Amino acid sequence: MAEALRVILLIALAAAALTTAALTLNWWMEPERRLRRAMLKSLGTLPEVEAISASEGRGAGLDFDGGQVAVLWDRGAHGLVYAFDEVEGGELIVDGHVVARVRRGEARKTLDVMAPDAELVTLRLLFADARYPEFELALWNAMSPGHTGSPPEAMRLGRRWLSHLDAMLK
Repeated sequence: MAEALRVILLIALAAAALTTAALTLNWWMEPERRLRRAMLKSLGTLPEVEAISASEGRGAGLDFDGGQVAVLWDRGAHGLVYAFDEVEGGELIVDGHVVARVRRGEARKTLDVMAPDAELVTLRLLFADARYPEFELALWNAMSPGHTGSPPEAMRLGRRWLSHLDAMLK
């Protein structure tokens, strides 16, 4: 009887260890966590400003000390790092309309609308790169179940990005 109890306990212990290992692996491979690790690896430091869309597998981060912007896609498997002088500007797009814009050599188009019921809020970064001239990141997508937050929060994050880009371009 004692031997049967010992076997049952060993099986239960093995099942618990396997469950713990699976949960740890699931936590480690979580899309947002993977993007943050890739961002840290790309920039060499934590970004001062970041925008991550885990449902799209995309992210962007600014490192002011290093003077660089990193953009990632494919859950962080691919990405590019641009120096500040390669950044041409950025746009905040709400439901297909550019509502705010910052461009090198142009006056800033400030945010003049608030859309609390927006379906899609997108940040578009523009680069002086013939192969990859722009990078779009959905800050809010009502159709995507993975997005958290709200349109006003996405607008605030987009406005914050444009403010940093404006300061960087000046």
